[in-house]
Amino acid sequence: MVELSVNIKEQDKKYPIFIESFTLSDLKEKILSFCSGEKFVVVFSEKVFQLYGKDFNFDKSCVFILKDGEKEKNIKNYEKIMEFCLKKGLTRKDSLIAIGGGVCGDLTGFVASTYMRGIDFIQVPTTLLADVDSSVGGKTGIDSSFGKNLIGSFYQPKAVFINTDFLNTLDDRQFKTGLGEILKYGFIEKSCCCEEDFNLLNFLQEKKDEIFLRDKKTLSFIIESCVNLKKSVVEKDEKESGLRRVLNFGHTYGHAIENFTNYRKFTHGEAVVEGILFSFNLSLKKNLIDENYCFLARDILKKYGFSPLGTFPKEKILNIMKKDKKNDGKNFIFVLPVGFSKVDVQPVNSFSLFE
Repeated sequence: MVELSVNIKEQDKKYPIFIESFTLSDLKEKILSFCSGEKFVVVFSEKVFQLYGKDFNFDKSCVFILKDGEKEKNIKNYEKIMEFCLKKGLTRKDSLIAIGGGVCGDLTGFVASTYMRGIDFIQVPTTLLADVDSSVGGKTGIDSSFGKNLIGSFYQPKAVFINTDFLNTLDDRQFKTGLGEILKYGFIEKSCCCEEDFNLLNFLQEKKDEIFLRDKKTLSFIIESCVNLKKSVVEKDEKESGLRRVLNFGHTYGHAIENFTNYRKFTHGEAVVEGILFSFNLSLKKNLIDENYCFLARDILKKYGFSPLGTFPKEKILNIMKKDKKNDGKNFIFVLPVGFSKVDVQPVNSFSLFE
């Protein structure tokens, strides 16, 4: 078992991240060992509950089942989970447990951050995307008609349990969407200020076949590498005042596409990769990178099965991006590639985005 630790010194926050092939009985026991109160509520993604609910065997009275899909990360479901916890009589000493993908984790974490002004929260991600990204770092929230994650909080979990066995039942499209976020880490690695050098981009080029065969050893290395990169960033900048913005590579344009298509047409990873392609093209126009690196990036993304998603109305995409929480009021704030596995935060005016 791999055990990592996120340690945010300024806030005196520390929590473990366990990466292992758990049996579900062992996983349940370990989860409950982090629940200090007498009561808890488990929020399951619907598909995950169908696959694993009987094996976990939680008392049905403490289980809330959340439908799948980004569209479910909304204020109505926030209210439903909140009321479910209130009816169960959860106190400040009790816990919320999220078992599912990023939508489940983000929403449950937001409830935990606001229920009685904050109760313990345990993350059990079940998708590759949630393993490497949303389960670590404490970003919680919900979407609105104005944009993605505009309502939320920074709220760190008490523990994170990454069970690699969940990937055995992950469908191909959801597996691929996780790879989109992993590729992002490859492009930003040298900007994450991590003491370890994983050479992730080279590794992803060399091990593509093993990755698509879901080789456990290969996937475990990738998950551990991405988590280490993210925790390095989060430990230095929990609330995205500086360094943490590098994690948004590909997300400004990607989130706009998700919003424009009502979170129904593309997965998060597919949209992020489209944002990565957009950022590489923009960086090339601004002479921040050369054509060789831009070609390399396009080639890697193509080899992983990602292709352009199509064209989108510029004005509508611009209007959506104007509401992005990263903007400074005058410019769009983009994370752009500036070298091999390196990115930088750049202000960009609207006139230069679609030249």
